[in-house]
Amino acid sequence: MSNKLEITLTRSVIGGTAVQKKTVEALGLKKIRQSVVREDTPAVRGMVNRVSHLLTVKEV
Repeated sequence: MSNKLEITLTRSVIGGTAVQKKTVEALGLKKIRQSVVREDTPAVRGMVNRVSHLLTVKEV
């Protein structure tokens, strides 16, 4: 069974770089406190690591 991650945007991307804004958007997040569930893949982990200071991540 594959693991999943619950990713929640906890801080605003205002003042962030364009790369950070696009990374958050690629994860499917638009608003603060919005959550999405994604497969735990190396690509998703890389995106989470890039903007980890803006997110809260839980394994589901």
